[in-house]
Order: sequence, then structure tokens, then C-alpha cells
Amino acid sequence: MANIKSQKKRILTNEKARLRNNAVKSELKTAIRAVNTAVESTDKDAAAVALVAASRKLDKAVSKGVLHKNNAANRKSAISKKVNAL
Repeated sequence: MANIKSQKKRILTNEKARLRNNAVKSELKTAIRAVNTAVESTDKDAAAVALVAASRKLDKAVSKGVLHKNNAANRKSAISKKVNAL
């Protein structure tokens, strides 16, 4: 454990941020999984709805600094291709 007061505070805030980031990433995985399952079941309407939700969550993760914008763009592109292929 650090002796410097500011570093002790940083350790606490970093832990909070880590937990928040993990929660956001988990939500993203769930949203993308929902798109993939809708695509596998060839349900075009459900896939489109899930795609919109997943895209929103990806954009929000970028704005919060959880994901890099190019990473989110690549993920959105990949799931969009799957949905458009239906």
C-alpha cells in the first residue's frame, strides 16, 4: 500500500473505475450476444432492434472512455454486416 495520500485516493478511484468498466463491458457482451442469437434464429425484426440497442451501448462506452472509438466502430460494423445479411 502506498504512503502518499493522493496515491491512496487514486487506488480507490481506480478500483471504482475498474469495476464500472467491467460492468459496461459485460453489458456490451450481452447486447452483442443478443444480436448474434437473433441473427442465428433468422429473426430480422428482433435482430434490428438488438442492433440498435447494441450500437447505443457501444457509443455510450466510447463516450465514457471504456472503449476506443475504432474498437466500437469495428464491433458495430461486424454486427451490422450480420444483420444486413439476413
